[in-house]
Amino acid sequence: MAAAAAAAAVGGPQPPQPELAASGLALDKAATAAHLKAALSRPDNRAGAEELQALLERVLSAERPLAAAGEEAAAAGGGGGAGAAEEEALEWCKCLLAGGGGYEEFCAAVRAYDPAALCGLVWTANFVAYRCRTCGISPCMSLCAECFHQGDHTGHDFNMFRSQAGGACDCGDSNVMRESGFCKRHQIKSSSNIPCVPKDLLMMSEFVLPRFIFCLIQYLREGYNEPAADVPSEKDLNKVLQLLEPQISFLEDLTKMGGAMRSVLTQVLTNQQNYKDLTSGLGENACAKKSHEKYLIALKSSGLTYPEDKLVYGMQEPSAGTSTLAVQGFAGAAGPLGQVDSSDEEDQDGSQGLGKRKRVKLSSGTKDQSIMDVLKHKSFLEELLFWTIKYEFPQKMVTFLLNMLPDQEYKVAFTKTFVQHYAFIMKTLKKSHESDTMSNRIVHISVQLFSNEELARQVTEECQLLDIMVTVLLYMMESCLIKSELQDEENSLHVVVNCGEALLKNNTYWPLVSDFINILSHQSVAKRFLEDHGLLVTWMNFVSFFQGMNLNKRELNEHVEFESQTYYAAFAAELEACAQPMWGLLSHCKVRETQEYTRNVVRYCLEALQDWFDAINFVDEPAPNQVTFHLPLHRYYAMFLSKAVKCQELDLDSVLPDQEMLMKLMIHPLQIQASLAEIHSNMWVRNGLQIKGQAMTYVQSHFCNSMIDPDIYLLQVCASRLDPDYFISSVFERFKVVDLLTMASQHQNTVLDAEHERSMLEGALTFLVILLSLRLHLGMSDDEILRAEMVAQLCMNDRTHSSLLDLIPENPNPKSGIIPGSYSFESVLSAVADFKAPVFEPGGSMQQGMYTPKAEVWDQEFDPVMVILRTVYRRDVQSAMDRYTAFLKQSGKFPGNPWPPYKKRTSLHPSYKGLMRLLHCKTLHIVLFTLLYKILMDHQNLSEHVLCMVLYLIELGLENSAEEESDEEASVGGPERCHDSWFPGSNLVSNMRHFINYVRVRVPDTAPEVKRDSPASTSSDNMGSSQNSGTAQVFSLVAERRKKFQEIINRSSSEANQVVRPKTSNKWSAPGSAPQLTTAILEIKESILSLLIKLHHKLSGKQNSYYPPWLDDIELLIQPEIPKYSHGDGITAVERILLKAALQSRMNKRIIEEICRKVTPPVPPKKITAAEKKTLDKEERRQKARERQQKLLAEFASRQKSFMETAMDVDSPENDIPMEITAAEPQVSEAVYDCVICGQSGPSSEDRPTGLVVLLQASSVLGQCRDNVEPKKLPITEEEQIYPWDTCAAVHDVRLSLLQRYFKDSSCLLAVSIGWEGGVYVQTCGHTLHIDCHKSYMESLRNDQVLQGFSVDKGEFTCPLCRQFANSVLPCYPGSHVENNLWQRTSNKSIQDLIKEVEELQGRPGAFPSETNLSKEMESVMKDIKNTTQKKYRDYSKTPGSPDNDFLFMYSVARTNLELELIHRGGNLCSGGASTAGKRSCLNQLFHVLALHMRLYSIDAEFNPWRKLTQLVEEMNSQLGNEEQQPEVPILYHDVTSLLLIQILMMPQPLRKEHFTCIVKVLFTLLYTQALAALSVKCSEEDRSAWKHAGAVKKSTCDAEKSYEVLLSFVINELSKAKLYREEGTQECAMASAIAWSPESMEKYLQDFCLPFLRITSLLQHHLFGEDLPSCQEEEEFSVLASCLGLLPTFYQTEHPFVSASCLDWPLPAFDIITQWCSEIKSFTERHAEQGKALLIQESKWKLPHLLQLPENYNTIFQYYHRKTCSVCTKVPKDPAVCLVCGTFVCLKGLCCKQQSYCECVLHSQNCGAGTGIFLLINASVIIIIRGHRFCLWGSVYLDAHGEEDRDLRRGKPLYICKERYKVLEQQWISHTFDHINKRWGPHYNGL
Repeated sequence: MAAAAAAAAVGGPQPPQPELAASGLALDKAATAAHLKAALSRPDNRAGAEELQALLERVLSAERPLAAAGEEAAAAGGGGGAGAAEEEALEWCKCLLAGGGGYEEFCAAVRAYDPAALCGLVWTANFVAYRCRTCGISPCMSLCAECFHQGDHTGHDFNMFRSQAGGACDCGDSNVMRESGFCKRHQIKSSSNIPCVPKDLLMMSEFVLPRFIFCLIQYLREGYNEPAADVPSEKDLNKVLQLLEPQISFLEDLTKMGGAMRSVLTQVLTNQQNYKDLTSGLGENACAKKSHEKYLIALKSSGLTYPEDKLVYGMQEPSAGTSTLAVQGFAGAAGPLGQVDSSDEEDQDGSQGLGKRKRVKLSSGTKDQSIMDVLKHKSFLEELLFWTIKYEFPQKMVTFLLNMLPDQEYKVAFTKTFVQHYAFIMKTLKKSHESDTMSNRIVHISVQLFSNEELARQVTEECQLLDIMVTVLLYMMESCLIKSELQDEENSLHVVVNCGEALLKNNTYWPLVSDFINILSHQSVAKRFLEDHGLLVTWMNFVSFFQGMNLNKRELNEHVEFESQTYYAAFAAELEACAQPMWGLLSHCKVRETQEYTRNVVRYCLEALQDWFDAINFVDEPAPNQVTFHLPLHRYYAMFLSKAVKCQELDLDSVLPDQEMLMKLMIHPLQIQASLAEIHSNMWVRNGLQIKGQAMTYVQSHFCNSMIDPDIYLLQVCASRLDPDYFISSVFERFKVVDLLTMASQHQNTVLDAEHERSMLEGALTFLVILLSLRLHLGMSDDEILRAEMVAQLCMNDRTHSSLLDLIPENPNPKSGIIPGSYSFESVLSAVADFKAPVFEPGGSMQQGMYTPKAEVWDQEFDPVMVILRTVYRRDVQSAMDRYTAFLKQSGKFPGNPWPPYKKRTSLHPSYKGLMRLLHCKTLHIVLFTLLYKILMDHQNLSEHVLCMVLYLIELGLENSAEEESDEEASVGGPERCHDSWFPGSNLVSNMRHFINYVRVRVPDTAPEVKRDSPASTSSDNMGSSQNSGTAQVFSLVAERRKKFQEIINRSSSEANQVVRPKTSNKWSAPGSAPQLTTAILEIKESILSLLIKLHHKLSGKQNSYYPPWLDDIELLIQPEIPKYSHGDGITAVERILLKAALQSRMNKRIIEEICRKVTPPVPPKKITAAEKKTLDKEERRQKARERQQKLLAEFASRQKSFMETAMDVDSPENDIPMEITAAEPQVSEAVYDCVICGQSGPSSEDRPTGLVVLLQASSVLGQCRDNVEPKKLPITEEEQIYPWDTCAAVHDVRLSLLQRYFKDSSCLLAVSIGWEGGVYVQTCGHTLHIDCHKSYMESLRNDQVLQGFSVDKGEFTCPLCRQFANSVLPCYPGSHVENNLWQRTSNKSIQDLIKEVEELQGRPGAFPSETNLSKEMESVMKDIKNTTQKKYRDYSKTPGSPDNDFLFMYSVARTNLELELIHRGGNLCSGGASTAGKRSCLNQLFHVLALHMRLYSIDAEFNPWRKLTQLVEEMNSQLGNEEQQPEVPILYHDVTSLLLIQILMMPQPLRKEHFTCIVKVLFTLLYTQALAALSVKCSEEDRSAWKHAGAVKKSTCDAEKSYEVLLSFVINELSKAKLYREEGTQECAMASAIAWSPESMEKYLQDFCLPFLRITSLLQHHLFGEDLPSCQEEEEFSVLASCLGLLPTFYQTEHPFVSASCLDWPLPAFDIITQWCSEIKSFTERHAEQGKALLIQESKWKLPHLLQLPENYNTIFQYYHRKTCSVCTKVPKDPAVCLVCGTFVCLKGLCCKQQSYCECVLHSQNCGAGTGIFLLINASVIIIIRGHRFCLWGSVYLDAHGEEDRDLRRGKPLYICKERYKVLEQQWISHTFDHINKRWGPHYNGL
């Protein structure tokens, strides 16, 4: 009802009624809408309808906005107004649709009626989607992430992928995927329970939308201006599209309202009446007229006609019968060529056709006009699609059209419309300048339509989809045809595509081809295609355009100046346009019932081939020196034959042509095989590299089964049906080695240079072996094939799972979707290979999980023939043989250099039995005999490979001998029967024993044979009468072949008798053209058997080495399969063959025994001419030189290896040879250093100092320590966030700023250490060099600009010896390390004396030593250290640049290095021993440099903390007097370790051991007091009072000063005076009192508080005085370190439990000094108790730093981060990354977050890691390291189930964390070894 009303309402545009309009404006929109809705709801709604019409007419009039688009200036001026008007119009529409209500509520109401059982979400390029092969019916099936995760796909074969062209979610569509895979939302068939849509809800939509869409179309018409001449006005198009953005978005929103609204839209878009009324342009509305005219112009200019204009073609609706018309057209076209012409507007660029090769146009009769040129639009949908195409598929429009697809009715209508516009799409695509984008958009649409079998079938039946597609493809290719130059250049009538054209170069055809492949994957559609003869003819026509394209002509004189790369285009075109459709068709010819289809294809294929041979004028000789790799017609024919025999049980002979055709068919594929050999013999080297590229691509895994496999199969078929002698001689002739096959020792080769002969002969024999032993199409089952392919690939190299998948040629129709039996792939893989889990080499190179062949595979299945067939690079064959050799050696099967093993073959399919006749034809036997003889006589140009192949062929012949000889004995009697020919019969078994006596050869006069005795002597031979000179054998392969050819020709056609042979090429027929050849007769007297036995002698190097084994072991003859013979070298092969020959016939056995009995006389040394001797010597010399070189290289390699083992142990320092620095013997007075540049040794001196090669780097690793063991997790939800408050760096920062708030700045800077963040870490490889040598080394590096990875200007270099990365040199302080021994005498001075000495020494001013070289270097290295870190990590003082800053920085460097070494040891010193970094430590040298500089800043004696530690200060009032000044930091707030470093660095170096111990003792008392104070603050009020009393009681005892109870009670007492404990809120009590303190726990607390200090101090002592660290259990670490430091008296007994207080050695009465320390706090805590308390509790128990903990499955990271918005720029980054140290989310390379030319990652690496950043790239799953100005790709810590990385998530398989790898990464981070271990660094120029 509503629809009818709408139609009526639109009846005709009424003249607008002005008064109504005015009133309409007065009312507001909502009221108007409500009023209209009411009016329209009445039964008689004419009036309402008219009123609405008028309103819409006014609101949506298309005149305003775009009328001016034509005159651009006006548009530019009035842009603003237009936009406003449009928004107004949209507002009106929204109001009207909602009928007066709110638009949002309206949307919600409509959504409630959504019966969507389909998801249908549309996405554009780069969207992340999923594909599940287990659930997919169509291979193109895809799911959005949401549907995928909501469904259950556990254990399925799925992957994630980045959409290339865009797509749509198929969830809920049972045509495309199995229902089991639907997600929870789309499983319910929801349509049943959704209530019916109330009529009035969408009533307004039905009225408003037609006008709205018409308005849109008018805009599109208005905006389109035909591009002037050539230049497409893309600007204009885009401008129009931008203006229309809001309208299209509005439509898109409507589609998202669900099914109810979609069905209304479908009605509107497909209703023909609406369209007719609104767009006919017949009304009086001028605007409508104008727009209609523009539309007609656009149609015309597109080369389309509007059927009303000319009704010439008697058909508007092409009926089903019309395809015949197309067929006739094409048949006409293939013959005569059309006129050459480039006037047609399609070909404006015809003029730039390549050089002289003009484009060829087929005559115009070829096109089915109805398909190509007629378009009639009958609905909005059709015209919308037309404009979508015209505007080159704008993304918004595409998305709108696709969003509608869940509506079934629309889907059908749209598909038909799309098909109807197919030709137009092709034309637009060809002209487009953005063909890539456009292709993607087209496929985005078509894949949604054609993947659905039901729909594809319907369109095929109703719209002739197949006709249209084939015609359109043909038409498209016609535009770039050129004349073929194959064979007969002048008269060739064949045309081929020109691979240089953009159409092919840019793959512009792929959208159309991919659609075609897609529809052919549906059985019902493919059936139609295979049944339709007309279509098949057309298709073969299309394929023939590619037959012989990209012809290569061999350059004979000079190198080609321009290497064309067109071969890429040619191979891609053949694969995509010919092979893939072929595989698609073949997949439907699997059963017997489909025989008819095969017959059809084969029939039309043969016809096309016959036409092709005629067109190129082919007789029987291919033109020399040219080859094309593209023979798609041959391959179609071959593959359908193979299928027919394999699956359809067709009789092969019924589909084969006559002999003559077979002879023609074999020529070109054979030509390709010969050319491959020529290319590999470097005969095509002048054609450039690209010809090698072609030879490789031809056999490469993605192409081989569409190229080389069919070719070889076709040759096998031809060989099995043609005369074997003819075939064999053709092969040798094609390979140009006929002249080589002579018994004479010298020969002339008219067609081949001598240097190529050997490799061509090898090529010919190898080809024959492959031809005869390959069974891919001759009887192997699919699983056997898969297994053979897999074994071949694994034998070449170990492979990862993904590369195997890639290398094994699958049924290469990617559209067949499911990897052919991925199940069988896995099962075969596990049968033939073992998995090697990924290992980590210490060098840091990451291994992938690899598969390696099992032992029994090497033993039984290694097949060299398959390997040779499948290798792209020749070196892979060698690699397979090397691995085979290694296996045999290892398993003890064969020690020497084995030959390729002979492998038993699958039995032949009966149809191909004829192939074996090749092995039993005289021609082959003669060749084999000749070659064996030549090898035995050492003729030149023969190789082991030739022998190997000859033996292989003999063995093949024995394995496949046709019938056991019955007439054995009989045949012996009549040798006279056969004196015309060499051998009596054609069976190899009997021919092997046939003796050949004399051979007549043609030789050059110079040959040694000529100078023999005259052949007269032959008759007087003991052979008797029969032997006259006539019996000498003559043999010419060529003549033989000619004879056979003639026979075959005459047999097949008597008419063609004379015409056939006009073109004998002189080359072959005139041997006389060579220098004088004379005939000589050679005496041979050998048979194949005797030659074999002699060969055995020759190979083994001793006479009579062969002894028939069966004489000893008669068993051999009964049960011959003996493993002994299966692996070995040539000797083994000969033995195996002789055994087989003996087995096959008794005669042979007897003859072998006879030969062995006549003890063979030694082979006479042949006369060697001087010239030959020269070449032989040369060869030998070369061989020897080669061996020498190998030997040298091996020696060199082993030397290098042993050096690397000693020098480079980046990760395994345990097995180190300590370097000279620390290993100086005590008796040496001075340390001696080796300079690694000049090689001299000597001490370091003031004027020629030596330095250590060091790497300085800023590090924030220490700052990342936390106080809990559990590492933080990487956040993977919005709730989880990481706050860095609890890191070591943050805590220290807070402490420093707190001190700075209340105390004097200069004193604060002495109370703490910095360097937790951005501290400078110094490491060395341990090598030393003279500093002057280093300077010249740097100079040479600076001049040598080919450096990668490091910048010399920044002082970076690699250690000249071990190549470790470094950036500075640390001078070694002159003097010995042994002096230390003098200082280590135990002194008996009292501690008081020592304290005075220390003070005294510190008081001495440290004058800077005079200006020596050493001091200069010291200064410069200090500068380097400062510049290593950023300013913000050096300046903490309130007054920038104050000396205190430098002072603080310097001792903090020492602290950083000690702390880091502690971390490298695992955080404690329990392991003891020499430091793991011992030999590499440079702390000693570093200390000297630091001390030298620190002593320049003398601390005013007033403020020297040493005073406060060791003296009681009398008057306290001095401090109170100057209130306005900030006080000094109380000594209890000082960091004791910092004090230690200050004290030690202030002493003159080298330091005496006794002073060191004294300092440590004094500081330990302070530390202990701090521990007590902290403990007292931590515990509750009750505990405190209890302890206070307990201690007070014991105070009077003798060792009160060493009892922690007494001291604790005293500290509590003193601190309570300072009112420290007073304002204790109840909440704190509750918290603290939870812990009950026992004496044990208190003791543990005190020890833990003091341990960090003891560890650092022990390390320091170890480095300064070279003492070893003791090892211990964890629980006794404290006592061991204490005694090691001399804190524990040596007589200390360890029986009773150890008490830390016993280490105390007070310099002053304990209670006095504690009182003094506590009173310093007093004045502060009285005012700030809280802060006072906080400063006392120093958290010192830091755990080791860790990277963030990552989730098990990568998907959890990916799903959260890849859509996450950046907090800085609030966009979703294109390359998101996350920092693995702190979890910050950053934009990699994002310009959005760039600050002062630094991109975000680089900036973050400076802030978070002081220049070191570790980032996980979310979209690539890899980790990159940024180190300063360089970066490197580290690799991935996520691997798939097969242990492989998936960089860039290309494969999209599920990835799981690899804990070992992550540990390696963390280890490198903590040990700062990124620079040493990772090799591939590059500069990032701040752009990451």
